[in-house]
Amino acid sequence: MELFDLAGKTAIITGSSRGIGRAIAEAYAAAGANVVISSRKQAACDEVAAGINQRHGQGRAIAIAASISDKSALEAMVAQTRDHFGRIDILVCNAASNPYYGPMAGISDEQFRKIFDNNVLANHWLITMVSPEMRARGDGAIIIVSSIGGMVGSDVIGAYNVSKAADLQLVRNLAIEFGPDNVRVNAIAPGVIRTDFARALWEDPKAEARLKEIVPLGRIGEPENIAGTAVFLASKAGEYVTGQSIVVDGGTTITGGL
Repeated sequence: MELFDLAGKTAIITGSSRGIGRAIAEAYAAAGANVVISSRKQAACDEVAAGINQRHGQGRAIAIAASISDKSALEAMVAQTRDHFGRIDILVCNAASNPYYGPMAGISDEQFRKIFDNNVLANHWLITMVSPEMRARGDGAIIIVSSIGGMVGSDVIGAYNVSKAADLQLVRNLAIEFGPDNVRVNAIAPGVIRTDFARALWEDPKAEARLKEIVPLGRIGEPENIAGTAVFLASKAGEYVTGQSIVVDGGTTITGGL
């Protein structure tokens, strides 16, 4: 459908060698976009890019390893993308980290800084790198994969939740700044999704059963459940949506959270 067509667009998706990022990259490629697969390990990126190229044609995906904690590596990734595809139309900031579980009183300064550096500052870096060309062109879509954690409290992932709340505010601020240039900035706030990142929340059968009880749709989300929202926000279908945080959680937050 034309509303969801991404043909001719180029998208960078961080953390796209697995989980939500991979699902988004594969959905973008299916919608016609060129995609940059990026995570810390080159071999993992190569595997995903090869699969996309096999399904959608050689050259549709390239793999560029880059750690979100390394600004120079991110700058190199952006430069390589421009050299290869000529432009960047879509940025999806999906990669994140959470090195600490437990009460916030026990978190070290180093762990707290790592969470904010990777989950907020790295997004700021990437957006600053790609937004000038989008604004000059008068078109672009930037998406931050946040979390419903940014909307609720927790006694075990508090610092992570604070960082995800910061991402929601980053989206609102940048939507105002970039709006006059027709660059849209939005967030997706997933609930519990069956990924390695959230494994501790669903791997235990009792924990999964409890999750299913409190999710109105009665199941844990899959990475593909997030991809459709990402296509919507990047395409013509979402061209009048900016500054928003779209919750994709099976209804979890309407029950009062986890």
